[in-house]
Amino acid sequence: MFKHATESQVTISELMLPSHSNFSGKIHGGYILNLMDQIAFACASKHSRNYCVTASVNKVNFINPIEVGEIVTLKASINYTGGSSMVVGVRIESENIRQGTVKHCNSSYFTMVAIGDDGKPAKVPGLVLDSETSVRRFARSIKRIEQAKKRKNLFKESKFKMDDYLEIIKNGNAKIEIK
Repeated sequence: MFKHATESQVTISELMLPSHSNFSGKIHGGYILNLMDQIAFACASKHSRNYCVTASVNKVNFINPIEVGEIVTLKASINYTGGSSMVVGVRIESENIRQGTVKHCNSSYFTMVAIGDDGKPAKVPGLVLDSETSVRRFARSIKRIEQAKKRKNLFKESKFKMDDYLEIIKNGNAKIEIK
């Protein structure tokens, strides 16, 4: 079975309240991460028709701050499907109601895994790639998964050779004192 990304896309909007702010008066990043996880769950669950769990979050960059009183809109779409996993692209924009300006605040990728009634990973429908954008997003997800596997293996404790990295560490803000 295959589904179009449009069949499971989810959009939510929420007014940012003072209770969502941090000590500097901006909206707390943790609150935004919570909203992102919720919409990724909703999108993945809608696609798979199963309960889903977050397996990983790929690179969360806070591009622009979000102010109290702005309306935040989160959009989620399935970018990639594996056997039981899905990559959900999440985009966040905030709108200043008084000025009518909209700014991009964040984009991130959540890997979600569908869980069946037996508590084990469940097979998910494949994705119909119906545009150049959908092909680009699917291919980018494959590359991101490959890069993550390479990084994981590169720094695996059993394979790590400290001497290979001492030169680059010298340029960092660190002091090695191994005895």
